Amino acid sequence: MALNMNSLNIVILAAGKGTRMYSNKPKVLHALAGKPLVQHVLDRASELKPKQVCVVYGHGGDAVPKAMVSYGAKFVIQEPQLGTGHAVQQAMPHLTDDSRTLVLYGDVPLTQHETLQQMQQAGDGLVLLTVNLDSPTGYGRIVRNANGAVECIVEEKDANAEQRKITEVNTGILLAPTQKLREWLSKLGNNNAQGEYYLTDIVAMAVADGMAVQTTQPAQRWEVEGINNKSQLATLERVLQQTIANKLLVQGVTLADPARLDVRGTLTCGRDVEIDVGCIFEGEVSLGDNVRVGAYSIIRHARVAQGTQIAAYSHIDSSEVGANCHIGPYARLRPGSKLAEDAHVGNFVEIKNSEIGKGSKANHLSYIGDSTVGARVNIGAGTITCNYDGANKFRTIIEDDAFIGSDTQLVAPVTVGKGATIGAGSTITKDTPPGELTLSRSKQISISGWQRPVKGKK
Repeated sequence: MALNMNSLNIVILAAGKGTRMYSNKPKVLHALAGKPLVQHVLDRASELKPKQVCVVYGHGGDAVPKAMVSYGAKFVIQEPQLGTGHAVQQAMPHLTDDSRTLVLYGDVPLTQHETLQQMQQAGDGLVLLTVNLDSPTGYGRIVRNANGAVECIVEEKDANAEQRKITEVNTGILLAPTQKLREWLSKLGNNNAQGEYYLTDIVAMAVADGMAVQTTQPAQRWEVEGINNKSQLATLERVLQQTIANKLLVQGVTLADPARLDVRGTLTCGRDVEIDVGCIFEGEVSLGDNVRVGAYSIIRHARVAQGTQIAAYSHIDSSEVGANCHIGPYARLRPGSKLAEDAHVGNFVEIKNSEIGKGSKANHLSYIGDSTVGARVNIGAGTITCNYDGANKFRTIIEDDAFIGSDTQLVAPVTVGKGATIGAGSTITKDTPPGELTLSRSKQISISGWQRPVKGKK
């Protein structure tokens, strides 16, 4: 069968238990920058537009297939786990022989697209991704002959003293013609210190068949670093975050401290954006030109238009913010919030599933939920919309130019008419007419001769 160099199968090995993670969760489902390790690998695989992606999983039952179901990959269980060669064997029935097969690892999340493209361009034989390490302990060594050609890979536990001095090591990532890979895998044995079927043994078979074995190396060593414990996970988290920060800096974003930024998704920034320390961005976040984000703010799945100023410790979740708004400090926009331009949401104000019109303000200590607020509305401190009766939610409507006095309760469903004023301390349970003052207060009285209680003697 003729080999189609442009056709690619990808096998992702993700069966490891992750004993050193000390967790009930499969290792490849632990999060790096907000998404599971194996999802990083699947995203990279998708970029290569493969014919088939096969994920070999093991520990954790169906947790891995369930978590990654949206990718449309083929999931195959490896049970029992008898080594990397055995793992790839489980995928072979689902791969076509006219393609090449790329083997990746679910716990090696940061291999770059350019590196994998480089492997595809290296030749039509067996291609290995290798790396040189100052301290190669624990890795399989790349053994070359006097002419520099690859002869085989020797695992450390099977290596002699001279071979252990070799600093070029195997990353495990390889690319091979699928038909030959199938043939080599069928010949694997487990006569080694671990009693496992090593995928690396196919290298010697390729040499014996007279096939050229090419090697390429990644631009950065961290591209091939695997994760076996929480310490390694934390280390790669900072590596990835620093990489993201550097890209933002190159794009012109001002970061108060690149080491104190966390992007757990995709952050898109316009010109002259400034981000203070300790900010976290999750999911899809877009910041327009001249947006400033204050320290320790958390923004998730949100669009913030140009010129908006977000003060420190503000939380924005699944919301849209118009141009030139002022938010915070300590403000919270919950899912479904939409702010028109020039809106102000101040300290300790919470907005949920509400629309705030152009130029409207809620500057202090208020809760606005399930509401439609018109333009140029002023909402005084301590105002709340009472939108939930214990079973159902209702909507509050505040029309343009209304003025809501401090410490007001608006009991939904209720409408405050255009230009209406609500007196401070009122509880509003009925619609209020436009342009008029409405208030509800009990009569103020003073009791002459009243004595404040005093503590009794003990």
